[in-house]
Amino acid sequence: MDIRKATLIFFGTVCVGLGVLGIFLPLMPTTVFLLMAAYCYSRSSDRFHNWLVNNRWLGRYIKNYKSGQGISVRQKVTTIAILWASIGFSIWFVAGSFWPTLFLSAVLIGVTIHLLWIKTARSEEPAAQQITPIEKA
Repeated sequence: MDIRKATLIFFGTVCVGLGVLGIFLPLMPTTVFLLMAAYCYSRSSDRFHNWLVNNRWLGRYIKNYKSGQGISVRQKVTTIAILWASIGFSIWFVAGSFWPTLFLSAVLIGVTIHLLWIKTARSEEPAAQQITPIEKA
């Protein structure tokens, strides 16, 4: 393996790690890091790229972004709830400090608006769960 491929795999793996952290940390982006990882892997290793794009938990971020589907209502609600809880706690923690409170409030409002502007994905029911009318014999 040459140095270029090894470097891209290393940076791709770092980006996957940061993307996974972004799932749990509200101010850290997930999709951006996963897209960077997909790029690094696509230039260095088909095996890693296929693993990432087809991954049960991480692949949907990349697929939804590439297809322009957006994120589901559930993801929006969960993300906004975690965002408000974590930044709300931070604001409470620094209560009385004007500038940190102002900054955190601005971030909270800005990220919330951004999340609300992202296209909402329509959930499609699998064919087996769709209700079909009963035909009379």
